[in-house]
Amino acid sequence: MLRFARWKVASVLLLTLLTFLIIAPSFLTKETRDSVAASLPKWVPFQGIVLGLDLQGGAHILLEVDSSDVTRTQLENLRDDVRRILREARARSLVGGIGASGRSIQFRLSDATERATVLAKVRQQAQPSGVSALGIASPATFDVRENSDGQVVLTLSDAGILERVRRAVDQTIEVLRRRIDALGTTEPNIQRQGADRVLVQVPGLQDTQRLKDLLGTTAKLEFRLVADPGYNPADVDMLNEYEKDSKNSERVIATYPVEKRVMVQGEDLTDAQTGFDSRNGEPVVNFRFNIRGGQRFGEVTSQNVGKPFAIVLDGKVISAPRILGPITGGSGQISGRFTVQQANDLAILLRAGALPAKLTVVEERTVGPGLGQDSIDAGKRAAYVAAGLVIFYMLMTYGTFGVFADIALTVHIAMIFAGIVLLQATLTLPGIAGIVLTIGMAVDANVLIYERIREEARSGRSVVSALEAGFNRAFATIIDSNSTMMVAAVILYFLGSGPVRGFAVSLGLGIITSVITAVTMTRMMIALWYRWKRPTSIPI
Repeated sequence: MLRFARWKVASVLLLTLLTFLIIAPSFLTKETRDSVAASLPKWVPFQGIVLGLDLQGGAHILLEVDSSDVTRTQLENLRDDVRRILREARARSLVGGIGASGRSIQFRLSDATERATVLAKVRQQAQPSGVSALGIASPATFDVRENSDGQVVLTLSDAGILERVRRAVDQTIEVLRRRIDALGTTEPNIQRQGADRVLVQVPGLQDTQRLKDLLGTTAKLEFRLVADPGYNPADVDMLNEYEKDSKNSERVIATYPVEKRVMVQGEDLTDAQTGFDSRNGEPVVNFRFNIRGGQRFGEVTSQNVGKPFAIVLDGKVISAPRILGPITGGSGQISGRFTVQQANDLAILLRAGALPAKLTVVEERTVGPGLGQDSIDAGKRAAYVAAGLVIFYMLMTYGTFGVFADIALTVHIAMIFAGIVLLQATLTLPGIAGIVLTIGMAVDANVLIYERIREEARSGRSVVSALEAGFNRAFATIIDSNSTMMVAAVILYFLGSGPVRGFAVSLGLGIITSVITAVTMTRMMIALWYRWKRPTSIPI
């Protein structure tokens, strides 16, 4: 045990040096860190520790997916599917059109043959497209009932609605993540809460109103023609154009009769970027379509030169410019009396895509940076006191060997922070608690080793034999105890959420680094000390 190859010693020293280099950026200001990182290759991990909401303040918002909006959308899609099926079946015996009430769609076909053909296709449409991971088929999305008078009633099933809400929440989480990432914030926490709620925490962001505007906007973009005079009123929506004042309140500045027919949808957008109008210098949003959207946009503008073309976002007209000529390049421009921030936010919304349903803010709060600083100070005090007491105890109890344990403890703490940086995990207050806990766990391994060495020395063994027996016989106990703690940390991570997972990450990293420092590093330092001092007794 007292002989270590030079490469092993060099490896430990190199690992220790890299550890302190990795955590060094955390002691720099953000401006200095960003300027240095810009001059380094991208693969160099020159990043600071990411602080959580409870340490640096930020925004906390709990959102709820509007189940009624999901149901309404599902009902509209079902009506469109029925229209398509009737059109494909060339059904000519439809009586009174397609009606909707509550969660049902009704239509009547007087011809029995046509009704049988349509019913077969409708029932096929009701079946789910796949099966679950266990091989169990999902329930039907809607129920089909045929009345004696030839009326067909399609009713959305409870299971189908629940499944659609679940998928809407999953899609909402992805859209919200893209929107928040575009803000440039660090480590947002976005997770499901219950069946239809989403929790959003953005550390470091204090402008909750802007965050709510970004998250609450459905961002359903549509390009629709302004209706001509005399157009069928049943096929026209009266939509308003708004203007925001300095207090962020809206006022109506124009009302347009807009065709219900959507000419081009925002789903066909591939990019949206903020720019400035070359004519007047006002902020605008430049957008680009995919091939399908570009072709459709070119066709519409070619066929409607001279007509106003309304750009509609979530039922509000952003602008209604007149089509001056065919736009066939697959790109265009949105202007609407924007400020730079409004144009940037609109570009973010369009790039991230539309939400599948409306969101309602259930709870919101802002954690001020002052409260976060208090948490940091309290965490620091706890860590300093814990480390100081442990260091003092080890020195008083084990003397020289206590010095080795304290050096290993310092490296152990540094390795935990280095691991957090490399994983880009978020350090929260529970995470600091996990680090404080591992401080005690780290020296606990040293205590086991030292006490075993003391017992071996008392039994009459030589210095070398006692040292070797102490490390070898304590090693199995250390591995057993740390393994059970690692199992607990893994369970906490996968079954917990938010702060609990932060605690689990710190605890898991601390367990791994404590084994490295308490066993390997301490053993190496004692070996080097023995070869240098050649003691005749063990100084414990």
